[in-house]
Amino acid sequence: MTSVPPLTTAIGQDIALPSWLIGVLGMLPTALFGLAGLLTPLLMRAWSVEAIAVTAMAASGLGQVVRAVAPETGTFLAGSALALAGMGAGNVVLPPMVKKYFPDRIGLVTALYVTIISLGTTIPPLVAVPVADAAGWRASVGWWAAVNVVAILPWLSVWPRRRGRTTQSGTQGEGGSAPRPRVVVRPWRAPAAWALALLFGCSSLNTYTMFGWLPSILTGAGLSAADAGFQLALFSGIGLPLSLVVPVLAARLRNPFPIVAFGVVCFAAGYAGLWLAPGSATWVWTTLAGLGPATFPLALVLVNLRTRTHQSSGAVSGFGQGIGYIVACAGPLPAGLLHDATGGWDATFAFLGATLVVLAVSGWVISRPHFIDDHPRVVEPVAEPASSQRGFGSRAPRR
Repeated sequence: MTSVPPLTTAIGQDIALPSWLIGVLGMLPTALFGLAGLLTPLLMRAWSVEAIAVTAMAASGLGQVVRAVAPETGTFLAGSALALAGMGAGNVVLPPMVKKYFPDRIGLVTALYVTIISLGTTIPPLVAVPVADAAGWRASVGWWAAVNVVAILPWLSVWPRRRGRTTQSGTQGEGGSAPRPRVVVRPWRAPAAWALALLFGCSSLNTYTMFGWLPSILTGAGLSAADAGFQLALFSGIGLPLSLVVPVLAARLRNPFPIVAFGVVCFAAGYAGLWLAPGSATWVWTTLAGLGPATFPLALVLVNLRTRTHQSSGAVSGFGQGIGYIVACAGPLPAGLLHDATGGWDATFAFLGATLVVLAVSGWVISRPHFIDDHPRVVEPVAEPASSQRGFGSRAPRR
């Protein structure tokens, strides 16, 4: 996702890469993550989470190879879309896999994988240009497919041992226990699921808007481009310790709303400073704004803390991330349009402030101790023949 932006000039010398297409590439991640979030739960009704994870990693790796060898713009765009769709499906199945394999260590394992995701967005832009200078932009873009191959291998070793045991639809219990009834989970029927989606979406919206516009805000206030870039790195880097601390802390709290309140207050204080005095004590405002995304890893761990089974976790993960990333798409563009229309950042910060109200309310709703599964008509059994036994990753029979 972040390996291409530093290389757009080099790529443009080889294949046509007009400015409008660079804008499309910038919108592709959130758009495809949202689409994958909405569609992956449908796939979960027929495939296991392990099978979807392996398929997602394979699709991501293939997409990165395709765009690395692309002879023209359309193939490059198609490869990017395939890679991002695979990443989006992987995002969705991570919470239910944590719920399934580490039900007693949800906070710790979530903290580890969110931190690795943060590293995965930080490292590529740092090494993209040096690798391209040494071996060309195609090698710089394409070699990341090797990471997907490495990630697939341990899941292939798990696959045979899981065959015939627990499937995504739950037809056979662990260790040969009594079969479980197949169920369909419809999270959109629970207000708490909508609250989780808005918590995820507003957290991402504010974060992506800062990624897109913080340098412009600061250079407009008189900072140099280098100083503005440092402030953006500071805003981004604060997310690493948050990724480690927040999930573990949330798992220990009966009601983690204090984390939501902390994030909203930090966002608001940082925005106030960047709005009123961006050229003074800039690092203070950037640091405060950078603490605001504490609500993002909280949203991810709440997927598991507010569901009872990994089937429900998968459905809620897909719904929350699908709606959430669609909401996130509505951040950077309106922020820029408001700036262009008014000639300043007042309207932009007012818009972001309104999203913080939504963030606070949705965070209060989902933080209350309860389970989304318990809401009426969210989890419904599906009748099927008693003889139906599906293996790992096999398709569920339809009636």
